[in-house]
Amino acid sequence: MRIVKVAATVAAAWIVGCAHAPAQQFPRRPITMIVPFAAGGPTDVLARVLGQHMSQTLGQPVVIEDVTGAGGTIGSVRAAKAAPDGYTIVLGNLGTHAAALGLYKKLAYDPRTDFEPVMVLATTPMVLVTKKGFPATTLKEVVALAKQRPVIMGQAGTGSASHLTTLLFESVTKTTVQQVPYRGLSQAMNDLLAGQIEIMFDQVISSTPHILNGGVKPIVVTAPERAKAIPNVPTSAEAGVPDLLTITWTALFAPKGTPKPVIARLNAALDQAMNDTAVAKRLAELGADVPQPGEQRSPEALGKLVESEIAKWVPLIRNAGVSIE
Repeated sequence: MRIVKVAATVAAAWIVGCAHAPAQQFPRRPITMIVPFAAGGPTDVLARVLGQHMSQTLGQPVVIEDVTGAGGTIGSVRAAKAAPDGYTIVLGNLGTHAAALGLYKKLAYDPRTDFEPVMVLATTPMVLVTKKGFPATTLKEVVALAKQRPVIMGQAGTGSASHLTTLLFESVTKTTVQQVPYRGLSQAMNDLLAGQIEIMFDQVISSTPHILNGGVKPIVVTAPERAKAIPNVPTSAEAGVPDLLTITWTALFAPKGTPKPVIARLNAALDQAMNDTAVAKRLAELGADVPQPGEQRSPEALGKLVESEIAKWVPLIRNAGVSIE
């Protein structure tokens, strides 16, 4: 009997040791971080800032690979099909890991079942801005005008955050605007500055310079709290439309089945990066709001965010009849 007990104890210790082995041994070679968007864009810059610090913590290079196309879904597919060992990870966002389920008739991955959440990296609200001389100065006035005539509203293409927020605006205000799609927000902003369009939803980070120099007029930010960069601009709730909420976000994911100890190692490396003073300063310069230490930075928090965003945006997209082949 004593021999059996000793054998069982040794076996249990061996199992525990094996469970911890992946975290202790990981990583032994470079890690590839897929950015499913163009090099030089905000997501790419965020990846390089955090990836550099993660490399120091993990003792292995974190190599950034930009895999563009199809609204970020091509890079996401590559990550979903990668070996679940922690050596291929991917940045995802509102579009790739929530809205895509409603937009694409044949999406080659499922954000809910094909990935392991690691951590939310950054969030930023949208801001409703108008051209100079636009007759409305409050959200209620914008809504009233949109009910009188078609308001010309720019957006950055099907499935973009500006497009989704435009759909949400129409839904919660019971209005219909004249949407003008662009290839990106910068092109839409150029036409707004020139007065070719009247209004648009843009990220706070890219609109703030134009707001501060008087090039465009801000109406509301689509967040529960006012944006630090433009504190004088009210929230949509303060303006009387509390359901007009869009928070764009960027997060790190690993392929489904990646061992939990490896996920924990990646999460800890990110946590250290975000706690670094130089990194925090750089993220602030990029206009990124980072989650608070603790629960907000847990894999579970990201998993809940993905579920809630899918529940919010997919029905809205389908009800609007928007799809991409």
